[in-house]
Amino acid sequence: MTRQAEAELLRLETAMSAISANLVELDDNPARKELDRSALTGRTATLWADATESLDELWEGYRLLTEVIARAAAMRDKRRPSDSDRTKFAHEVLGSSVTLSTKVVPLAQRGLLGPGQVHTTCTPAQLLSAMEAAFATAVGVATRAGEAWDRLLPAAAEAASSLETVRRLTRESGGSTAAVDEADRRLGRFTAVLATDPLGVEERDLAAVRTLIQRADAERTSVGELREALTQRLADAHKLAAELDAATEEANAAAEKAADRFPSHEITPVPLGSLRPDLVAVDALAAAGHWPLISSRLAEWTRRARERLAVLREGAARNAGLLATRNELRGRLDAYQAKASRHGLAEHIDLSPLATAAREALYVAPCELTAARRAVNAYQDALTATIARNSR
Repeated sequence: MTRQAEAELLRLETAMSAISANLVELDDNPARKELDRSALTGRTATLWADATESLDELWEGYRLLTEVIARAAAMRDKRRPSDSDRTKFAHEVLGSSVTLSTKVVPLAQRGLLGPGQVHTTCTPAQLLSAMEAAFATAVGVATRAGEAWDRLLPAAAEAASSLETVRRLTRESGGSTAAVDEADRRLGRFTAVLATDPLGVEERDLAAVRTLIQRADAERTSVGELREALTQRLADAHKLAAELDAATEEANAAAEKAADRFPSHEITPVPLGSLRPDLVAVDALAAAGHWPLISSRLAEWTRRARERLAVLREGAARNAGLLATRNELRGRLDAYQAKASRHGLAEHIDLSPLATAAREALYVAPCELTAARRAVNAYQDALTATIARNSR
């Protein structure tokens, strides 16, 4: 039981390091902060209320688990534990040693021999499992809400810009603004819901707004104006296509540099396929003079091209960041080892294995950056502590 308890305590201590880092990251998550600031409504309000309750439970569980680990570690570190100490240690780590709640039983509901209080308890492992579920709930809501805002707010802003352009051109031409006004009302309702209920908003409502804008644009645009406007938009599309080609080349180069140096799951893949054939089809329509058929197709192509460009640039940055992070960690390790040498600790019996482990983690391929960062931090912490002890 003692060996089993010691192994479980080690697992809990290791888990607490990851939990601490993940809780801090969740606490700093922009979407989580925005959800806390916003006056939420609808489905998002319901889900975030549940997630907030899960977060409270998560932090309370973190406190309780920290206390259990501290008590168990103190028992484990006793120099000459008695059999009673070993039993207490095993119960602390493996038994129902965590008190989740204490409820007073009213006198009228007690039997003569009944207790005055009822305690709800669980094992540390059960508490850790419950914390994992609570974390998944909170992260899931925050992530989905953040993704909805990140995707739909720019799309709504783009629709608003298009709407204002069409409104101005319609007024200048003296055309009817009925479709424009309807699009404006629908877009207003959509953005209002999006601001407070990102998980309950209907994307088809934004699609309906785009359809109204396109219809209003088609109604007010003459063939000559349409040809002139689309000629410029086609030129812009070809510039965008050139940017896509350059970004694809850059993304491929970054992915190739990261290949084999890092685990495949950490490398952002480059999107396959080309959007140029679709643009060639639009060019063919323009050459044939089918201008009324071009606007919606060109708008759709441009939207996809911008999304692809953003994905390519983000992927290239992430893959380049892998190399930059690895090089930064190597530099840190070199600096710490130089510091150890200055303090006469280059061959220290405790520090040398940590330095070797960090160097091996950083110079192996594929390189696991998380493990390498942990190894460098472990060496840094140990070096700092050793220098402090020597100074004292």
